[in-house]
Amino acid sequence: MSKLALRHLSCRFGSVTAVDDISLELASGEFVSLLGPSGCGKTTTLRLIAGFLPPSGGTVEMDGDPISSPASALPPEKRNMSMIFQSYAIWPNMTVAQNVAFGLEVRRLARAEIRARVGHILDVVRLAPFRDRYPAELSGGQQQRVALARAIVVQPAVLLLDEPLSNLDANLREEMRYEIRRLHDEFHITTVYVTHDQAEAMVTSDRIAVMNQGRIEQVDEPRALYARPRTRFVAGFIGRTNFLDGEVHGAEVVFDHFAIALARFDESPALRGKVAFSLRPQSIHLHRQPPAASERTCVIPGRVVQRAYLGEHWDYAVRPKDGELQLRVTARPHEVFEVNEHVWLEVDPGQMALLGSSIGT
Repeated sequence: MSKLALRHLSCRFGSVTAVDDISLELASGEFVSLLGPSGCGKTTTLRLIAGFLPPSGGTVEMDGDPISSPASALPPEKRNMSMIFQSYAIWPNMTVAQNVAFGLEVRRLARAEIRARVGHILDVVRLAPFRDRYPAELSGGQQQRVALARAIVVQPAVLLLDEPLSNLDANLREEMRYEIRRLHDEFHITTVYVTHDQAEAMVTSDRIAVMNQGRIEQVDEPRALYARPRTRFVAGFIGRTNFLDGEVHGAEVVFDHFAIALARFDESPALRGKVAFSLRPQSIHLHRQPPAASERTCVIPGRVVQRAYLGEHWDYAVRPKDGELQLRVTARPHEVFEVNEHVWLEVDPGQMALLGSSIGT
């Protein structure tokens, strides 16, 4: 049985459908991110789970029991869930220890147990030396840790996080991604994490649900989602990619002024008519001379039309010979090519992800 389940969940505001018939199940202790652009319905979904909004259709279930439906909804305070907002919402007039203890005091736990739990969680989030400080005396990262400690210390059945790192600078965001994952690995709380940042979702999640226009387009483990996106939207939202549109003609797939043998593709028996693929920039390799023939890869002549040095790698734009298509290619720092230099692109069709019928919609 799943710990948390969304079954055909919808939410409408007048004529606007914010969440459109989504279904998702989380196992006990699983960390799932809702990932998508602003306005895609991810925060509304989180608020439906928390009980802050009633669904227009479908149900939210916990341990097999419905807690939200159009007919009735369990109040948020009775759901045994903790939620962390973008603003952290920690009390400015309370010390770190008082903020963390607040939820335990509301539950009327014994003072000795409150002291023990607060002491333990402050050690875990590395805030024990700051227990008597006020929020104004803390950095943004420390305030975020207070919010995490306060949410976890009450031992919720489900933890909900709504863009919790959006107010932090880039370096601190990167650090806190790993901190959130570390805390999850220690406490194994079933977690739903809302973000528009694909790097955050990739680092923290067991699975990612990519949302677009109120619907879930794909749910998968981070690695599978990146390597095998099923739609053009998912491929473009999860990292950078090249879109290659082609058409099957006989024993070949014909693209813009180049062709690849149909037998080279993993999905060759299913390829018919017009097809489209996602090809990541790091899956293309550049050479000054044609590389040795291989049964696994194919080679395409081209020309460098643009480049940018980004420290950790080069970002090249390469146009295959006689075509209008422009491919992004990522190369290591020592792989230096000049603009207008003629090159050979080595492509492994096995790394080209076939996109589904929703392409272009």
